[in-house]
Amino acid sequence: MAVLTTPRRFQRLTLVTVLVLTAYLCFDRLNYFPDGTEQLLRAWKHEYVPSSFDWGQRRLKHPFDEANLARLPEGEPRELPKIQYDFSKDEPTQLHAEIQKKRRIAVKQAAEKSWAAYRKYAFGTDELLPLRLVGVESFAGWGATLVDSLDTLWIMGMKKEFIEAVAKVGTIDWANTTAEHCSLFETNIRYLGGLLSAYDLSGHRVLLDKAIELGDMLYAGFDTPNHMPANGFNFEPAKQGKLVASRDESSAAVATLSLEFTRLSQLTGDPKYYNAIDGVKLALERTQDTTALPGMWPVFVDLENGFVATGNTFNLGASSDSAYEYLSKMYMLLGGLDQTYKKLHTKAMAAAAKHVIFRPMLPDSSPAAPPDILFSGTVMSNGRTVELLTEVQHLGCFTGGMFALGGKLFDEEEHVKIGDRLARGCAWAYNAFPSGIMPEVSDVLACDRDENGEAAPCEWDESKWKKEADKWPGSSKLPKPFFSARNPQYRLRPEAIESVFILYRITGKKDLLDVAWTMFQAIKKSTETKHAHSAISDVSAESGSTKKIDSMESFWIAETLKYFYLIFSEPDLISLDDYVFNTEAHPLRLPKPGKRG
Repeated sequence: MAVLTTPRRFQRLTLVTVLVLTAYLCFDRLNYFPDGTEQLLRAWKHEYVPSSFDWGQRRLKHPFDEANLARLPEGEPRELPKIQYDFSKDEPTQLHAEIQKKRRIAVKQAAEKSWAAYRKYAFGTDELLPLRLVGVESFAGWGATLVDSLDTLWIMGMKKEFIEAVAKVGTIDWANTTAEHCSLFETNIRYLGGLLSAYDLSGHRVLLDKAIELGDMLYAGFDTPNHMPANGFNFEPAKQGKLVASRDESSAAVATLSLEFTRLSQLTGDPKYYNAIDGVKLALERTQDTTALPGMWPVFVDLENGFVATGNTFNLGASSDSAYEYLSKMYMLLGGLDQTYKKLHTKAMAAAAKHVIFRPMLPDSSPAAPPDILFSGTVMSNGRTVELLTEVQHLGCFTGGMFALGGKLFDEEEHVKIGDRLARGCAWAYNAFPSGIMPEVSDVLACDRDENGEAAPCEWDESKWKKEADKWPGSSKLPKPFFSARNPQYRLRPEAIESVFILYRITGKKDLLDVAWTMFQAIKKSTETKHAHSAISDVSAESGSTKKIDSMESFWIAETLKYFYLIFSEPDLISLDDYVFNTEAHPLRLPKPGKRG
């Protein structure tokens, strides 16, 4: 063993000290010196630990026809219509800039607090229980909050936290799970979407490597006799090619895989992922005009028998929402090179605007200028009669952004206006409840449609409200025109602020900034705990006395806080002309004319 002399010991100690200090300073300043941060991060090496089972080497039991494999559309991406408002023509005052900065800081502080609690008490687990301060495995145990939050950490400039999270992600073993199965849909939007977005933003190769591993696993969900995806992804049967698609599957589960699988094909050059989801597109096209509500698909479809769409329930909410959301977004991600997605979107939105969207009947508190708002309901149709159920779902609040985005993309100005009224409808519902937040599921009085099928304004009918309210216990404490709150909870959901954010970015209407800030303040006051934020049991309670539910799902950081942060940020941060958001708010980079991938 070598023995160091005193001078050599001193030299070695000095060298180690310098190296440690240099590493510390580089690491510490990532949060405070944005210039050069990206280069530093790219140089930061993360260990990639391959999963113990390689799904990419598994042979399909039901292989696709290689001769007819669908490939990404050929040709240079088209110049798409400009989606985002031209903010450069406005000259915000210094006061305006300072106000938005303070708001942005407040949102970031909520994210920092939530992440710090997750990191301390639940790092690497799926979710933090914010009251008991323990981790829980609810999405197969791969760290749903960890992966889901990656791009939020990056966008908010939390680079040290991002680096630490990426290091953990590099060691995820997709074969090491806490369950026998997972949801193909949830795993796709949270995990695969989170990895792809974080890679698109940061360029860290380990993220793409893990995305490829996971994509290969999820690809096995299409290894069924008819290549329709099996959302109930049981791991052992999947390895043996024994999965079978469900006879009663939500339309969202089958049609909300396309963005992520397409982006993975774009990044890797491997067409297999895109080929898998192209079959779903063809099924949507084949059935769109033959359902009980032509233009839309029922909430549940039969996949085992080849996508049979004979159900009679239709909505833009739970179990179907993102199936519609992805149509216009796929058109964007493919650079406008597949007109099928345009056709699917425009037909679906025309049917929804005619049958599903409605105007609430409002009380006489402001008859001179009632708010011009809309909600999205649920329709029961047998192909001959159409019945509207005026059920309002928080999940359905994303529709404002969807209508507006599609309206700008396909030059349907009326749909931009519908989107504005839908977004303001949910914001109005927030403000109507004592907590400043709308419930998960409620029912509201609606105006009838006029002879032209339009949801025209109508006068308040107290007796009609009372007749409906008498059917529901506790309805007397609800603000009119709500006559029930079938699920009065708020689970930290993002859909309302999502639409407000998109409408602001599309229209440039500055009052939406104040709308968003009012929403954020109410959410913060009602959900904040000592260490994080928590779902609440009843939005009818005053904001200072809401009862907490021990739940903080990964979308709180991944979606809700991200949208609040972005609306108060400079508009060129994740521009709608450069990125398309998946349904979990993960921005994926759009291809540009003259560029690939």
